[in-house]
Amino acid sequence: MPQQNFVDRDQELRFLKERHATDTAECIVLYGRRRVGKTSLLLEFMKGRPGIYFLASEEGDARNIREFAHHAAQFLHDPAFEQPQYADWNSLFSAFIHHTGFANRQPGKKVVIAIDEFPYLIARNPAIPSIYQKCWDENLSGVPVMLILSGSSVSTMETEVLGTASPLYGRRTGQWQVQPLPYPCIRQFVSYSPEECAMTWFMLGGIPAYLRQFDPKKPFWENVQASILSRGAYLATEGDLLLTYEFREPANYRVIFRALASGCTTLGDICNETGLDKGMVSKYLSVLTRLHIVHDEIPVTASPKFRKRHYLIADPYLSFYFRYIIPNRIDLEADRTGEVLERIQGTFPGYAGGMFEQLTAHLIRTKLLLPDLHFTTLGRWWYQEQEIDFVGLDETSDRILFCECKWRDLSLADAKRILLDLEKKSAEVRWRNDRREELFCLVGKHIFGKEKLRAEGYRVLDLADVPLDIPGSRPSP
Repeated sequence: MPQQNFVDRDQELRFLKERHATDTAECIVLYGRRRVGKTSLLLEFMKGRPGIYFLASEEGDARNIREFAHHAAQFLHDPAFEQPQYADWNSLFSAFIHHTGFANRQPGKKVVIAIDEFPYLIARNPAIPSIYQKCWDENLSGVPVMLILSGSSVSTMETEVLGTASPLYGRRTGQWQVQPLPYPCIRQFVSYSPEECAMTWFMLGGIPAYLRQFDPKKPFWENVQASILSRGAYLATEGDLLLTYEFREPANYRVIFRALASGCTTLGDICNETGLDKGMVSKYLSVLTRLHIVHDEIPVTASPKFRKRHYLIADPYLSFYFRYIIPNRIDLEADRTGEVLERIQGTFPGYAGGMFEQLTAHLIRTKLLLPDLHFTTLGRWWYQEQEIDFVGLDETSDRILFCECKWRDLSLADAKRILLDLEKKSAEVRWRNDRREELFCLVGKHIFGKEKLRAEGYRVLDLADVPLDIPGSRPSP
């Protein structure tokens, strides 16, 4: 079975520990996409700290109140606490903080109350944000507690909990959106070569629950067949579950994802491919970009008012799912996984090329590549038929970086030709042309003779330059 490790999350743990150490009550909002590792983070943080971890259900207030009272009774070491029929959440929290077991807790120890999947409560009772505002104001804000409201529905958490119109908006004392694990953490799950680690990211991103589906003892493509393509596999249907969980109209979002995965990048192309109304597609794309599931691009030097935006799926798993799983669903259901695997392997280099650009951007933004450079803006550039994979601008130093990404092995001659072409295209980029400092960069799968090119002043990097081994793995609870 795949290893079960608690990986990284040093920043998140430090944030929670700092809030726990304050002298006042804390109301923390913790959220992030499904399977990103919020529950593991909460359980790791709560080790050695007095508190209650409660996983909400969709069964309504009455059932959830009874379940919470049961966990509270265990914390208070008082079985009688769960016997009363508490009328509402406020009366439950009032009884909890006035119980002698709460009052007699270890001096100086703040009690953690972590409510996981808070959106489940809201789904059954839209008044929950107002109810919890009252609970906070009347009972929790004046006692040493750390209330953590956690949720996987990013849209619900951002509107109903963090939104300015939410009753809880002014009560939170801190918030944290849990992001996928950094790229180097992949090595904590599989002992693959740098190339296969990158290919794993192209399919699964940094989602720990997905990475744990790969058996570290199996070869890469064998893992793909067993963990993604096989009937009944966890990752074979996860994409549809994600859409159903997050959106009220998953069918319309599904066709938009299929259009994006097929190569449609503009609003017009997506409308033509889906047959949906332009206003409807625009609304859906706005939601997807706000949730950071889809990335909208303009040329890096363009005005923010630039209208001809390009759209691409920002989530690696969803990119792979709608590029390869959905179009092959009939064959996969018929257990023709071998045939599907061959088709994927045949076209994978093309898919990997686009994903390698996304990975490179991630590595530059997180300082895993080019750590000595600072950019105020980083993104693609295009004009008419000309395109550059990345252009980085530093407004403070007048420095500009031009970068191309190639998912293939490059000879010294190939690499030099690409760099010379990049220098030629750079003249078309209009940004402080009279005084800028220009840097030219090439990132490839493997580049022969890169040291010679570096000696000529180019920034030349390949997968061997990407750190993959980092500390921070601890056994799971």
